[in-house]
Amino acid sequence: MAEQTDREGTPGWQPGIGHRLPWLGSQVRPAPLANPRWVGWSEDLAATLELAPDEATLALLSGSVTPLPWTPVAQVYSGHQFGGYTPRLGDGRGLHLGERHGQELFLKGSGPTPYSRSGDGRAVLRSAIREFLASEALHHLGIATTRALAVIGSDTPVWREQQETGAITVRVSPSHLRFGHFEYFYYTRQQAQLAALIEDTLAHHFPDALAAPNPKLAWLEAVVSRTAETVADWQAFGFCHGVLNSDNMSILGETFDYGPFAFLDAFQAGHICNHSDHQGRYAFDQQPGIGLWNLNRLAVTLTPWLSEEQLKGALARYEPVLVARYLARMGARLGLDAPQEADLALIGGLLNLMEAAGADYSNTLRSFAELDPASDDTPLHRRLATQPGFDPWWRRYQARLGGVTELGPWQWARAQANPALILRTHLAQEAIAAAEQGDNAPLARLHRALCRPYDPDSDFDDLRDDAPSWSQQITLSCSS
Repeated sequence: MAEQTDREGTPGWQPGIGHRLPWLGSQVRPAPLANPRWVGWSEDLAATLELAPDEATLALLSGSVTPLPWTPVAQVYSGHQFGGYTPRLGDGRGLHLGERHGQELFLKGSGPTPYSRSGDGRAVLRSAIREFLASEALHHLGIATTRALAVIGSDTPVWREQQETGAITVRVSPSHLRFGHFEYFYYTRQQAQLAALIEDTLAHHFPDALAAPNPKLAWLEAVVSRTAETVADWQAFGFCHGVLNSDNMSILGETFDYGPFAFLDAFQAGHICNHSDHQGRYAFDQQPGIGLWNLNRLAVTLTPWLSEEQLKGALARYEPVLVARYLARMGARLGLDAPQEADLALIGGLLNLMEAAGADYSNTLRSFAELDPASDDTPLHRRLATQPGFDPWWRRYQARLGGVTELGPWQWARAQANPALILRTHLAQEAIAAAEQGDNAPLARLHRALCRPYDPDSDFDDLRDDAPSWSQQITLSCSS
């Protein structure tokens, strides 16, 4: 498709998949926000997109004007939510504005659509800020995720448990296609549309699969592998998604649709970050299994073209890819050369000690950047040495390392694998509270720190402490 320009003559925009495949959704004009204003802004992403935080950009992204020569699109999809199938979902509070330099821009919170299901189509400021911070944090940690260009605040009143103000997160990704898109056209028996959607997906996002003997099989294998790698990264970095419904799973393997997410503070394998998840379906230690469960839901949509044997073969890639990725990540964090499956017991032993001690997950692992493996008085000892079983574990760890010849380079490598700073729930809450009072400076400062998570800059020392006890009282739900 030839590059198009908006009415101001600005190059770089294209209408996107919703206009290539018009049956994928509905054209909807955004509902403008009252008195829109910038709250958060990602400088590096903006540079990639060649956008500036000026009045024209604010007007476009807040829905105040729509100068592009096409109407934004709300897409339709379905999905399995908490294990049960919901036949029709869709973009109920957001619109696909278009593509810019190969990236789709999505306005989350831009007003009602045909898929709002009696909702108001709005996002509130707290949820918009949380998604902005989370997606930026994971990106700079090196975990696959959608990005967030901006948060736009307003005076538009929105009612949740109480009156709040409406906001928009400008989400950015090469594709916003979810497993649920393919489920929708499969279960509504629109096979021609499903085939066309798959072909468009292959052409635009999986060109290597087109060269394979069986492109659809190669595509499923690629989605399985990407998903496995992302879930492994979540487990290695202590990230809890909170709502892993199949409609919240990206075909690119990106972390997608942030809601009641949380990074682990004190390590707890069965941590549930979503206050609405009463059965613990999406607990931290359940995420690997849920990732495969959702991939099975996607595989069902390919049964018109692939045999049961082919589908099982593709899905069988999940566990070895996940384990290999997890071992690579955790091996780097602990300094294990060429990690093997036998190292899972060593890693698991450390996690058990951390859970028993109530030790902070991220900061305990960060202590490996200051560790002398030949010593018996290290930061790790000061966190875990009182736990029964630590001494035997430490001896096994020393034996596995086999000695470190150059301590400085070894510690530096651990510092590059273990972040000095993560996005903690209480830090996000403090930034939200300030922004709700009109002070965006704490948000901007936290965002700057999250863009350099492996850098022990002393300017951000106060953001690196273990979580305070009061943070345990913060509850998160699907409206977060």
